[in-house]
Amino acid sequence: MSFRNKMFIIALIILAFLAGYLFSLKGNKKFENPAAPGGQTRPEVVAGANAVVAPEQPAPSTIAGAPIVTLAVSEKHKKIERPSFPQFQKGITYVTWDRAAYGKGFSDISMSKLQALGCQYIAIVTTWYQTDYNSTEIKAGAYTPTDESLAHAIEQAHNLGLKVMLKPHLDLLKSGYWRGEVQFNNDTDWEAWFKSYGDFIVHYAALAEENNVELLCIGVELTTPATYKGELWDKYVISEVRKVFTGPITYAANWNEEYQNITFWDKLDYAGLDAYFPLSDKEKPVIDDLREGWKKHMPEIEAWQKKINKPVVLTEVGYKSSTGAAKTPWEHQLGREVDLQLQSDCYISMLEAFWDKPWFYGMYWWYWGTNDRMGGSTDRGFNIQNKPASDVVKLWYSKTK
Repeated sequence: MSFRNKMFIIALIILAFLAGYLFSLKGNKKFENPAAPGGQTRPEVVAGANAVVAPEQPAPSTIAGAPIVTLAVSEKHKKIERPSFPQFQKGITYVTWDRAAYGKGFSDISMSKLQALGCQYIAIVTTWYQTDYNSTEIKAGAYTPTDESLAHAIEQAHNLGLKVMLKPHLDLLKSGYWRGEVQFNNDTDWEAWFKSYGDFIVHYAALAEENNVELLCIGVELTTPATYKGELWDKYVISEVRKVFTGPITYAANWNEEYQNITFWDKLDYAGLDAYFPLSDKEKPVIDDLREGWKKHMPEIEAWQKKINKPVVLTEVGYKSSTGAAKTPWEHQLGREVDLQLQSDCYISMLEAFWDKPWFYGMYWWYWGTNDRMGGSTDRGFNIQNKPASDVVKLWYSKTK
C-alpha cells in the first residue's frame, strides 16, 4: 500500500471518530434537565419510559439513628400548603395489616367511598413491632405496610381531597401483653427502647414530610412510657421529629389514667385522646343510657383540657356492632349478638357530647378497611362499612362546626 493510501485511511478513521463523538453529544441532550423559568429545575420524561427525572435531592442523612426517607419529588409530590392551625377534623381511621394492600386497586376503591361520608381527614395506620413488653428493639414486621404502599395511599387520599394524619402504631408480638405495658427496670434499657422508638417514629416523620402529610401522630396508647418517662419523649422523639416534619403533631393517649398524667402536652400541637370510655353496664343499653354515661366522663375531660389548654382531637374512637359494645369499648372481643342499633347509638351519643365544645377539634372513627365489602348486617366488629353507623357519620359530617 502506498504512503498516500495509508494517510487517506488514517484520515477516514479520524473523521469517523470525530463524527461519532459529535453525534453522541447531540444524543445525550435528551437526558439533560433544563432549568425552568426562574431557575427552577423541571422534571422530564426520559426515553419514553414514563420515568420521571426528579430535581436533585440531598443525600440521605441519619437522625436519631434512623435513615431519613428520601423519596423522588415528582409532579405528584408537589409541596402543598398545610391548612391553618387548628383545624376541625372530620376523620376516620384507615387500616390494614398487609404489606401491599394500601397500594392495590381495591384499596383505592374503598378509600373513595369516604367522600360520600363527608370525611375530610383520614388517619392512615402503619404498625411496627417489638417481641415482648421488655424488648428494646422495635422493627417492621411481616404485617407492616411497605413505604411504597403508604406513599400510594397518601397520594390517593390527597387526590380525593382528603387530608392525612399518618399514625404509626406499636404492637407486641407476644400474646397477653399490650403496648401500654412496655416497661423496664433500669435506665439503660429505657434509653435503649426510646432510642429505637425514636428511630421508628422519625422514619415515618420523614416519609410524612416527603409526601405532604398534614398531621403526624407520634405515639398511640403507650401508657407506661408516656406517664413515667415523659422527659425522654422530648429527647428522643419530639425534638427529633420536629427536625424532620414541619407540620403539627399529636399523641394518642389512652382514655384511662394515661391522658391526664402525660407531662409533654405542652410540646405538642393537638392533644389526642383515644376515647374508649365505658358508657353503660348493660348488654343492650338505649341511647339515653349512653348519654348518661358521657355525663359522668365529660367534667373530667373538660377539666383536663382546661389544664393543658390544647385543642383536643379524639384520635381514635369506635364501637363494635354487637351487644355489650358500650361496656368495654376498647376490647376487640365480639359480643354474642349483632346489634347494629347499639353501634349507631354509641356514635350519636359521642357526637352529641363533644360536637359543640369549643376546644373539640374532631375525631377519627375506628375504623374503615381496604376492602369496600367489609362489614355488613351480620358483622359484629368495629368497622362501619355497609352498616347504619356510616349513615350517622354522614349526617353529622354534613353539619358545620
